[in-house]
Parts: sequence; C-alpha cells; structure tokens
Amino acid sequence: MPSTTKGKDFIRQNILSDLAEGKNESRVFTRFPPEPNGYLHIGHAQSICLNYGIANEFKGRCYLRFDDTNPTKESKNYVDAIKKDVLWLGLTGRNI
Repeated sequence: MPSTTKGKDFIRQNILSDLAEGKNESRVFTRFPPEPNGYLHIGHAQSICLNYGIANEFKGRCYLRFDDTNPTKESKNYVDAIKKDVLWLGLTGRNI
C-alpha cells in the first residue's frame, strides 16, 4: 500500500479513507466490465489502465467481467479480441 496519507486525486483519497476505516476488510477490488459487442477503443484503454493501476497500486485485484446486457449483439470473437487487447496492454493476473 502507498505510504502517503493523502491520495493524488479523489479516487485515491476515497480509497485511502476506506482503507483507514477498514471497509471491505481493507482490500481493494476494481473491475473492467466491457460489453462483448464490439472492439475496444481508447476510452476502454483508459478505463483498463485506471482500474488495473489502482488495484495494483493498492495490492488489490482487478476483475475482467464481461457485461452481457445485449446478448443479441455479442460475439465470442469480441470476447477473444478484448482478452487479447487487455493482455497486449500488459495486464496480467488470475483475474484478467
């Protein structure tokens, strides 16, 4: 966990506050929940890096969880492409 007592931004400040209060058993979990109905774009990359980076910074976990809110437009090809892109961005681990 970072040694600083004040986060660099509101997200980290909230996490540090929650950790200090012992919320969620002092664990940090984030997620990246793409819908597998298309390829990733730059906005997805930003979200992946933010969520994975915060989980990594606080020795937590980042989960890759596919949202299947529109099953008629989803495809295994998109699932495979998203997994490949996530790995290409350098994110590894048992929850990716």
